[in-house]
Amino acid sequence: MRMTTKQELIDGLNQDLAHEYQAVIAYTVYAAEVAGPFRPALRDFFLAEAADELKHAQVLADKISALGGVPTAEPAPVAGATTPRAMLEAVLAAETETIERYTRRMAQAEEAGELALVAQLHDMIVDETHHKEEVAKLLEGFPE
Repeated sequence: MRMTTKQELIDGLNQDLAHEYQAVIAYTVYAAEVAGPFRPALRDFFLAEAADELKHAQVLADKISALGGVPTAEPAPVAGATTPRAMLEAVLAAETETIERYTRRMAQAEEAGELALVAQLHDMIVDETHHKEEVAKLLEGFPE
């Protein structure tokens, strides 16, 4: 079985970092653009989520640097959405993908002997799972 190299871990963490930037941007834009009767609640929700994702981005950037890498400054592309439901659906898809990426990254970190990173990624998976579950609940019965 081939072990994950430090560079592969750095590259993966940079991919994760780009997606955390994407999340911060998406949540910020969605908070600004959300309209309709659910605006107050969704705006607050999006802004709170943006703050959480920014914390995740900082953890990733710090670890990339500690491993000898250079944190990316480029976000992954942001999914455009114009309705509250489309925004929530885009968020749900992004959270699902993030959990999958972090699960893979946790395995790579374990292979590389980065046990503190394993614990940090576990905590971030817990956060992202909570985000995903909250969005799924918001979508239940949400108008088209």
